Amino acid sequence: MAAMKSRISLLVLALVLVFTLSACGPKSSGSIVEGKVNVVTTFYPIYEFAKEIGGEDINAINLLPVGVEPHDWTPRSQDIINTSKAQLFLYNGAGLEGWVPNFLKGLDSSSKVKAVEVSQGIDYIMTDEDDGHDHGASEEESHQNEDTDHNSNASGDSLHTDPHTWVSPKSAIVMAQNIKESLQSVDPEHKEGYEERYNKLAERLQALDSKFKEELAKLPNHKIVVSHQAFSYLARDYGLDQHAIMGLSPDAEPRGQDLVKLAKMVKDEGIKYIFFEELVSDKLAKTLAAEAGVSTMVLNPVEGLTAEQEKKGDNYFTLMEKNLQNLIMALQ
Repeated sequence: MAAMKSRISLLVLALVLVFTLSACGPKSSGSIVEGKVNVVTTFYPIYEFAKEIGGEDINAINLLPVGVEPHDWTPRSQDIINTSKAQLFLYNGAGLEGWVPNFLKGLDSSSKVKAVEVSQGIDYIMTDEDDGHDHGASEEESHQNEDTDHNSNASGDSLHTDPHTWVSPKSAIVMAQNIKESLQSVDPEHKEGYEERYNKLAERLQALDSKFKEELAKLPNHKIVVSHQAFSYLARDYGLDQHAIMGLSPDAEPRGQDLVKLAKMVKDEGIKYIFFEELVSDKLAKTLAAEAGVSTMVLNPVEGLTAEQEKKGDNYFTLMEKNLQNLIMALQ
């Protein structure tokens, strides 16, 4: 009787998960292709790197639709079905995708998909910011996938991991290597091709890393005011000082006193621009800029492409180059 009750409880949980997920958000891109290595990715930068390294040997499916901001997105039931049939599931980790533990539990019991947290090995930045959506949650809360090895330095409930690792080209190199090794592990037959294409991508990322270092080091100013706290890794790796209107989540509500304090700092420090991003509302950034008598400019956390950027053929490198040019202009 106890065993039957337990099975019924599990079935109810699974049904609730499926119905909840099926009600959420627009569709992801792509579907399973037989005879290919199917790789499911959670959001844009991982998708781009996986496609570059995988080449013709893989079929990549990105869960996050074009023009959607990842912090509040949750997957659909079709995403569970596709991932159950895939060979590889690549997610950022570091607390970005708070839905991953339940998502993995919802996969078909016969699924052989390998789940890999591609930010593992990066020296995580800890913060006391909590966005209220379980992003950047402590290790115990967020990393419940027993099959994934990782070395997070998260500890305790008061500190949270900043998940925005990919915004720094230095961290992106580590992520690309993790993606390459995960592809080689599920498809050793094409190991050399993955290695070759990874080396080309790593060269481009290293060149971008060097360019950020050299160009930003020349500038007289290093303080940036941004709409949400997505640039900590960029700031740490290239000597910037980030001040955020909002916390880890772009929809966290700032307090009035914080805005007043930031406006004062902007005036006192002679800051010329407040940065905002394209996938979320620029209202608060514009309000602060008006209060401080300065202009606004885009600094893109490269969490996804807008429909227009996709049409133009933009990618991680073009967006990061634009970020660098905007930083150079703002910090003169």
